[in-house]
Amino acid sequence: MNTLTETQLVSMLEMQDGMNKKVNPDWVAANNNWHRAIQVEAVEAIEHHGWKWWKKQNCDMAQLRMELVDIWHFILSTVIQNTRGSIRFAAIEMISELSQKSVQFDNQHYILAKMSLLEKLDLLVGLSAAKRTSLALFNSLLSDCGMSWVELFKQYTGKNVLNIFRQDYGYKAGTYIKIWNGREDNEHLVELLDIIDLSADNVHDELYQTLKSRYMLALDE
Repeated sequence: MNTLTETQLVSMLEMQDGMNKKVNPDWVAANNNWHRAIQVEAVEAIEHHGWKWWKKQNCDMAQLRMELVDIWHFILSTVIQNTRGSIRFAAIEMISELSQKSVQFDNQHYILAKMSLLEKLDLLVGLSAAKRTSLALFNSLLSDCGMSWVELFKQYTGKNVLNIFRQDYGYKAGTYIKIWNGREDNEHLVELLDIIDLSADNVHDELYQTLKSRYMLALDE
């Protein structure tokens, strides 16, 4: 079933909080405009979908899915910030939205099941411009793009771990080595994601340590 478990959600919220603290330890108080970031990414998703009625366009679904993963980072950040850093309250708020089947916006009632993917992306842009998010809408977008919560969790976890790993090993200072044994670090990550138990409670730490071991081994060769 395409469902988001509370365990997965709390894990991702904690990961996002940890990543944001890498940039700014007091990031919640900084009150960043995460909605603007969502809006920009949503417009990019529309471009990948294709919207021009005067010319032939093909939907680039792979790129669209990648945009959804990026948008998810900003949704998590938004809710944590709104709950003043409380992971528990953020999870409660998000889980409560999952069962909703519609979105109320600008004096209109949008039934998600009756909307096209492009219409939902338009709605996402509108909501973010009004500094609002909807987990029900995001859930519907995932479904339309053929992406499960398990796959999102996998992709999100991988990107979070790699971003933190890069920072820890000199990415900002320019000392990090991105290519190991003839392959980029994200290629190693994809391989590890296929063998790591994503249901494990310590999946983030396990993935990080496995990535670290492989990196250190490559440096010694």
